[in-house]
Amino acid sequence: MIEVTAKLVRGHVFLSGEIVECLISFSHPVSPSHKVSQSHTDVFESLAWASAQIHCQCFTDAKIHKNEQEKIALANTSLSTVTGDNAKVEFATKPKILFCDLRLSPGQTRLFVYREKVPTDSPPSYRGQLVKYSYKITIGMQKINTPIKQMKVPIRVLPLAEAVLSEILCNETTEELTPTNPFLEIRQKEKPLDLALESLQNITARRNPNFYMISNMWGKVARFCLFKPAYKLGEDIIGTFDFTVATVKCMQVSVSLQCEEETIVEPKHIRIITFSKHHEVCLGYKYTQLILPIPLHVTPAFATDLVLLKWRLHFEFVTTNHKGVNFLENDNWQAPADVPIETMVWSLPIRLYSTTPIQVAQGVQGNFVHRVVIR
Repeated sequence: MIEVTAKLVRGHVFLSGEIVECLISFSHPVSPSHKVSQSHTDVFESLAWASAQIHCQCFTDAKIHKNEQEKIALANTSLSTVTGDNAKVEFATKPKILFCDLRLSPGQTRLFVYREKVPTDSPPSYRGQLVKYSYKITIGMQKINTPIKQMKVPIRVLPLAEAVLSEILCNETTEELTPTNPFLEIRQKEKPLDLALESLQNITARRNPNFYMISNMWGKVARFCLFKPAYKLGEDIIGTFDFTVATVKCMQVSVSLQCEEETIVEPKHIRIITFSKHHEVCLGYKYTQLILPIPLHVTPAFATDLVLLKWRLHFEFVTTNHKGVNFLENDNWQAPADVPIETMVWSLPIRLYSTTPIQVAQGVQGNFVHRVVIR
């Protein structure tokens, strides 16, 4: 019996372009039921080979059709992934051989390190209603004259926006064009991942308040202020409502964080998915605020040749022109039995980016260690 353990060194969350590092150990545990062997070779357990690679599978809704989307099998590899009718292998890295002909004596453990870079242009991990992208490290191994055994280690990949990638490329080009000075100390070049995280921080930290006058056919409802247009996973969306400029009474307001999932291929399909929501009865208010948390488990905006994901704030205002709700102007006010209302909806696009993988891994539970037994 051989126990195989795979441990992700830095958690299960990675950015596109980041190097995945996984420690894979093979152990031959000592069993109390072991008997004295007839020969020296009976004590050993052996594996013929083991290899590892990263798979990205794409699952689509049955309604989606695409001429180019044929079922792709990984030919000439030992780790081919079986897909369903609406699934295909989006991409797979080249298999890396961990060893050939491994022999382990009782109590012995061998450790191997698997490193692989996630392609920068690969799609992120995403569980939508129309399209799903799923990542796994597939570790294959085989004893002689036995079927191949596979262990799948799920990982999550976060996207890097085009703005982040362009800043990284611009910084690299600037460094190449800078004249060299032999008398200056040579600074260590920053890693692409560090540049990416720095760019993400710069983009999402910029405060640029935008004011929106919200009106319907009867007049002004409120003035809304959003302090910045770009956010990271795990942040709070903060805004304010000013009802002092209103000519129409707003009885209540609801704001939802929504993603819009749209297929690129024909016929196009759109799905709206709602996450966190803020609801408030605001009749008689002069000011109020919006605090809307962004969950860590959602996927930032991205686009592939199959699907486009965008984010927005969806507003619903319940308004009325009924004079019976003017309780602040009448000391002897009595609540009316019936109030005619109108509901107005409005959507405001926002930009949602990734954050540090460590923050996501700490906020979203995941299994860092996986085990399998080969008998």
